[in-house]
Amino acid sequence: MGTFLLSIRRPFVADHFHDLPGFVEARHGHNWEAEVTCARGDDPGPALDAWVARMDYSLLNQQETLAGRNPTAELLAQDLFRCLEAGGLEVARVKVREKANYWASCSRDAR
Repeated sequence: MGTFLLSIRRPFVADHFHDLPGFVEARHGHNWEAEVTCARGDDPGPALDAWVARMDYSLLNQQETLAGRNPTAELLAQDLFRCLEAGGLEVARVKVREKANYWASCSRDAR
């Protein structure tokens, strides 16, 4: 029998900007989406809701867990993955969508 996986998605709105050597981008916002897939039938809903509530309508550059780093979809996926695992969930994969055609994922194997 295969492994049972449960996936859940939550939208959020947040601003960010990039300040890299040779590339500076003005503050702008996105309608983001976070998707979490867990094994063992763990329900990621409450932990995902807490993470989204922290990010929603914020300037991501000012988030404590992202401080000093450029808040990309990749970084958000890693941050969400670590947050959920720290809460005891067996996370298989996290996806963070920045735009309809751009997302990043973080999985147990890819960390």
